[in-house]
Amino acid sequence: MIVTSDPVLAAGLAGALAALLGLAVPAVLVRLPEPAPGAEPDPGDPAAGVDPAVGAGSGRAGSTTPAPAQLGPPVPPKVPYAELAARPGLAGWCAVAAGFAAAAMGASRGLRPDLPVWIYLAVLGVALSYVDWRTRLLPIRLVAPSYGVVAALLLIAAAADWADGSEALLRAAISWLAVFAVFFLLWFIYPAGLGYGDVRLSGVLGMALGWLGVPAVVVGMYGGLLLGAVIGGVLALAKVVDRKGYPFGPFMLVGAFLGVLHAGGDLVFWR
Repeated sequence: MIVTSDPVLAAGLAGALAALLGLAVPAVLVRLPEPAPGAEPDPGDPAAGVDPAVGAGSGRAGSTTPAPAQLGPPVPPKVPYAELAARPGLAGWCAVAAGFAAAAMGASRGLRPDLPVWIYLAVLGVALSYVDWRTRLLPIRLVAPSYGVVAALLLIAAAADWADGSEALLRAAISWLAVFAVFFLLWFIYPAGLGYGDVRLSGVLGMALGWLGVPAVVVGMYGGLLLGAVIGGVLALAKVVDRKGYPFGPFMLVGAFLGVLHAGGDLVFWR
């Protein structure tokens, strides 16, 4: 396995590639299909205004069943993806944010075969955080394909040194299932507090963090939950977000970022 511990070289390469890809975020967002009017929303998603006790099926187009009452205050109409993509300076902001995140993770990991995973997640994380913060939705057209992308990149990384990589790959698969199961259980118990898009995203992050080890998974996923509870609570008290339903995806992504840094020894919570 080709590995160099030069943090400057790794940070420069990862940061430059992520910044370049970050410039394309608006072009990706503008091509996302809008949710079809009357389409079945994620059950229990606060942004969907669906009472999980009634179920999402009653909101389908053409149904004769009256739509269920909304949870909490009325949800404003979703901002179109084209409008989000047209924000002045968005490409530059995405490039800077993705470049910074990838550079930090690159410096932490060094030039290892798994570096493309963190470059990809840096760009994906910036795009998802922006969309989720503005719409309280994590587009399935971005999250679902990421399972295949991350899995493929990890397979390539494992092939560079199968003796060690096969174990890391197995750990990634187990973490994917375990983290997804935990978040699914949290959503099932209290769907008003967690959207199903967050459950989908948890599997991608669990897979990537599992490659690094159990401590990275614990720090990354628990960190996201803690950040969402604490910072989200503070923002709700400051009336920046609605306390009954604020975007949780950005906190999950920041938590995963901290998990990667912890695996590289840049953040030490325990040893």
